Amino acid sequence: MRGLEFAVYRSPEVSGAIPLVCVNGGLIYGHGLLWPALSPLAGARQVILFDQRGRGESQAPPGVNAARIEHDAGDLVALREALGLRQWDVLGHSWGGGIAMLGAERDREGVRRLVLVDSVGSTSQWLGALHDRALERLSPPERVVLQRLDPSQLQTPDPAVHSAYSRAFYPAWFGDGDLAQLFAPPRTESRTGSVVAARLRREGYDWTAVVRGVHMETLVIHGERDLIPASVARELVGLIARSRLELIPDAGHMPFWEAPEHFFSVVERFLNSPLPHTPR
Repeated sequence: MRGLEFAVYRSPEVSGAIPLVCVNGGLIYGHGLLWPALSPLAGARQVILFDQRGRGESQAPPGVNAARIEHDAGDLVALREALGLRQWDVLGHSWGGGIAMLGAERDREGVRRLVLVDSVGSTSQWLGALHDRALERLSPPERVVLQRLDPSQLQTPDPAVHSAYSRAFYPAWFGDGDLAQLFAPPRTESRTGSVVAARLRREGYDWTAVVRGVHMETLVIHGERDLIPASVARELVGLIARSRLELIPDAGHMPFWEAPEHFFSVVERFLNSPLPHTPR
């Protein structure tokens, strides 16, 4: 696909149901960040996950130093076509929400519905305060570890730096510190993902015009205790014409673990409800 080999994972097909592709965040990680976390969604539809280029088991591009998140968005469109699917629903989490938005805007006929879960914003303004917000939330021993790491170093594409920072930062994503102790990201280093992440931090981004072009029915889910403030989610809803916001109380960045009953109920209702009639 697009000259690269991608690792793709699919649950069994469900007759008559639109498949759902799930796009993980993290930028340096494979699909394991969302599976089996999102496996309850596979009961009613086929769930498709994949490792983004140069992450997990997917092949890295030959010109890795030129990697951009826009390339990941293009891969999302190409994947649907390669699987022979006329249409699917798309769910993106965190940075995967950014990939999902960029990809959905390019694939307007191919994406029926879009779900954004604690997504990054339409611009990079939210990034500046993230490190300090994390330090406030971490326990004293965890805070010491993160304080030793300089976030400005994330502007360089060193896989070891991005991996170490991500692991030290990870507990702060949870609204419940005790729950955070039950989860840890896999140890991984991705040159491709680090190049993408470094470019976004170094250059910033502004996807406002693209996000305004997202026209499909969209559900924006956001944990009220996420480090990414709820104002970012409200801004997305303000830009996407056919969207609505679902704030989840007492949840941080991982509502599928922190508030699973609420999260899966909302997602199932949205995906299963009939599409509103649009006059021709």
